[in-house]
Amino acid sequence: MDIVLYRPEIPPNTGNIARLAVCTGCPLHIVGKAAFSMDEAAVKRAGLDYWDQLQLHQHASFEVFASWATEQKRRVLAVTKFGDTRFSDVEFRHDDTILFGSETSGLPPEVHDWISSQGDGQLLKIPMGQTCRSLNLSNAVSIVIYEALRQLEYPHLG
Repeated sequence: MDIVLYRPEIPPNTGNIARLAVCTGCPLHIVGKAAFSMDEAAVKRAGLDYWDQLQLHQHASFEVFASWATEQKRRVLAVTKFGDTRFSDVEFRHDDTILFGSETSGLPPEVHDWISSQGDGQLLKIPMGQTCRSLNLSNAVSIVIYEALRQLEYPHLG
């Protein structure tokens, strides 16, 4: 299972997600240019001593990522407040690729369109109160990844 961040903007979020990726055995993909240097102290501080264990893949653009996903025959699921399926209603697979948008602008319409055009791609949502605009990105990633891993009986985890 892969975690994918689209143009992340906040170094501590990316660092926390990097630590989560290492602790769950999930590769982390960064799509497009991050709003900060991946060498920034805040990213590495949040990732603590796990940074050297991270399986990090960077894709210059969404088109490059989409090409990779297509070549690898990966199902791409996007988590977005505009999703029509609750994340907990999905039957996750070991080879799923789960995409999360940037902290302030989420995923652009063309990404939603591409996901929707894939035969088994889906737009997922995390249920939340009507007065809430969004959850913190690292919290959202944790919620979805651990549900997926729970369904798969926590492969390779103790």
